[in-house]
Amino acid sequence: MATFFGEVVVAPSRAGLDEEEEAREETPEDREIRREIEKKREIDVLWTWQAGGCAQEPLVCSRFIVAIGRNAAAFLSSFILDSVCWEVVGVVKLWNEWCRTSSTTNVLPTDSFCLFYRLISDPTVLLCQCSCYVAEDQQFQWLEKVFGSMQKKGLQVTILSTCPVADYKTQESTLTLVSPFLKALKTKEFQEPVCCPLLEQPNIVRDLPAA
Repeated sequence: MATFFGEVVVAPSRAGLDEEEEAREETPEDREIRREIEKKREIDVLWTWQAGGCAQEPLVCSRFIVAIGRNAAAFLSSFILDSVCWEVVGVVKLWNEWCRTSSTTNVLPTDSFCLFYRLISDPTVLLCQCSCYVAEDQQFQWLEKVFGSMQKKGLQVTILSTCPVADYKTQESTLTLVSPFLKALKTKEFQEPVCCPLLEQPNIVRDLPAA
């Protein structure tokens, strides 16, 4: 650790270590610990129409809106979910360094930070409010299990997420930007007009929204 600014700090090196230490094999105890951690990090998606864990037909879904992150989830709560038009139909259970959801199997808002809602007047419209952290090694699991329950034909997916203004890359000063502001990305299959300007290069989307 540097004691003053500008000090040259030599990085630790593994050079000169004994070959026996380098070639040390994983012990049975290590393997058991690794298996337990991998098992604990598995994601479970519970739906109200899959009582008892029985296999069901894929859910018919026309629009799926996913809010990822606390700000996006709060936006859904304030402007869309603040009515009696929605019902909770699913929940995601996950465990990682920053998220500890309940082990209970009840689908209740207090049990998880990742909930699915269905529009009562049109059951083909689903919302997902995901305010918890999904680790890199869990993102593919999340996608596979959530979208594995849905019918893909005719499905339109909308992702809402936020990032700090300081991360936005632009030629003008970020101090003069009126924030918050909205940008969009879309696939070539999406033919409808977008509600805001497209996100400019070289800005990118990361983590679960990108996945």
